Amino acid sequence: MFLLQAPEVRELEPFSAMPDAFRRRERSDWADANRGGAVTDSFLEGPVFDGAGHLYVADIPWGRVFRIDPQGVWSLVAEYDGEPNGMKFLDADTLLITDYKNGLMRLDVATGRISPHLQRRNSERFRGVNDLVFDAGGNLYFTDQGQSGLHEPVGRLYRLRPDGQLDLLLSNVPSPNGVALSPDGRVLYLAATRGNCVWRVPLMPDGSVAKVGQFFTSHGPSGPDGLAVDAEGRLLVANPGLGLVWVLNHRAEPVQVLRGVPGSSLTNLAFGGEDRRTLYVTDSTHGRILRATMDVPGLALHGPFGG
Repeated sequence: MFLLQAPEVRELEPFSAMPDAFRRRERSDWADANRGGAVTDSFLEGPVFDGAGHLYVADIPWGRVFRIDPQGVWSLVAEYDGEPNGMKFLDADTLLITDYKNGLMRLDVATGRISPHLQRRNSERFRGVNDLVFDAGGNLYFTDQGQSGLHEPVGRLYRLRPDGQLDLLLSNVPSPNGVALSPDGRVLYLAATRGNCVWRVPLMPDGSVAKVGQFFTSHGPSGPDGLAVDAEGRLLVANPGLGLVWVLNHRAEPVQVLRGVPGSSLTNLAFGGEDRRTLYVTDSTHGRILRATMDVPGLALHGPFGG
């Protein structure tokens, strides 16, 4: 009889919290729709590092992007009429943002200027884009979540090729959220938040997907959100409803569990530091960043810095 070994449980440590001067304690359209109308002074997402080791995070309800230096000091990069979520660098100066309100947007991090990248498909607006990842060939995979869920499993996964061709890969996902790629780029992991699971999406040589299956099943009030992969191919899953980060082996067995303080909503994660062994996690409920030193470095992302 095979017995699964209990995973190691560790506590995430505080790194930096949003200064009070940036917190907006008032209602927003986003919070009315997604937080039951509760006053939400910030909701952090989309952590990503630049080449100088600065961490960028998005604040969804207030259309803001912040830069956090290695000492934890915050500065406002941009504020605009949008709802930014996932972010990845297109080049050293440009962030590509999945904006729930506007589609794919570009941000010049030096000037704060926002411009459209891809706002519509065949003149139709997206349902509400959420997160994104690049592969080695420059293909962009991104999720279109909207308000989909088990009641209406119509969330979508797209691939935008470097030549501008947009492929619809999946259209039946209950709340597609975070995306990450295996080290060889042949498998895409997709968080289905309202299905409380992570899907495994094989990417075929002809550009199609096949034999899509459920890789990991979670539990609780809100399922998997942001994803990351380490250098050994282990999948890291931020689970906001439980306030945990799962570290899963190739069989989707939890080998480590990283725990936030009670009440944490851990939405997304990114590896940083000189050796990429420090995991940074957005705690959206408290408007802060937590972190932990990992035993395995993060997989280098495709982009201008490999990170």
